[in-house]
Amino acid sequence: MGQALCCIQVDQSNVAIKEQFGKFDEVLEPGCHCLPWCFGSQLAGHLSLRVQQLDVRCETKTKDNVFVTVVASIQYRALAEKASDAFYKLSNTRAQIQAYVFDVIRASVPKLDLDSTFEQKNEIAKAVEEELEKAMSAYGFEIVQTLIVDIEPDEHVKRAMNEINAASRMRLAATEKAEAEKILQIKRAEGDAESKYLAGLGIARQRQAIVDGLRDSVLAFSVNVPGTSSKDVMDMILVTQYFDTLKDIGASSKASSVFIPHGPGAVGDIASQIREGLLQAETAKH
Repeated sequence: MGQALCCIQVDQSNVAIKEQFGKFDEVLEPGCHCLPWCFGSQLAGHLSLRVQQLDVRCETKTKDNVFVTVVASIQYRALAEKASDAFYKLSNTRAQIQAYVFDVIRASVPKLDLDSTFEQKNEIAKAVEEELEKAMSAYGFEIVQTLIVDIEPDEHVKRAMNEINAASRMRLAATEKAEAEKILQIKRAEGDAESKYLAGLGIARQRQAIVDGLRDSVLAFSVNVPGTSSKDVMDMILVTQYFDTLKDIGASSKASSVFIPHGPGAVGDIASQIREGLLQAETAKH
């Protein structure tokens, strides 16, 4: 109806291309415009000025011979002041942009190994954007933003990378576990040494107390029973301890056998051995 009345409407964020007798005439801004078809004026088409996005998937090979798929997201728009160039100079804008993206990615990624590709994806995106900006500005388009949104290695490579990472973490965990066990063993050994030291002190004090008690008993017995010597008192004490030991062995519930010399002269033999040992120790001191 509008064209029948020689009027057209151009929507916001769009421009229209007006031709006269098939030749470009002017760019129509948003609003209502008169288009007298009887004078050869016609509408060639509309051009959107909105930001558009193109996702490009490019397969290439890294320096260490790993095939990866690089996913680039290109945001672009047509410039209003160059609307005629954007409308007439390119027949397929998206295919042109995709071709430049392929060219830059396949020239950049083969110079990097796989790890560097992940680390330098911003540099790759910047190189793509610079190349596109330089090429597409001549056709009336502006590159708003270029992003490398994903880098996908081959499935077998991804599985191998995950296994390497898992092995590294397991090795670290094993190292930490071994270090913890080492600390536990050190602490356990220190505690055992301290326990033995304290037990030794207790045994030494116990023996000292026994020696002191025996000395006091010998002195008291010699004073209270005239005519007895220290040897007689020691023999009597040894006999007493000898029979106490036999009683303890017999009362033990453990199934063990202990063979000791037993007879009328056994006590005297034991006393003689103890006295000889004491005399030898005393001689060694001097």
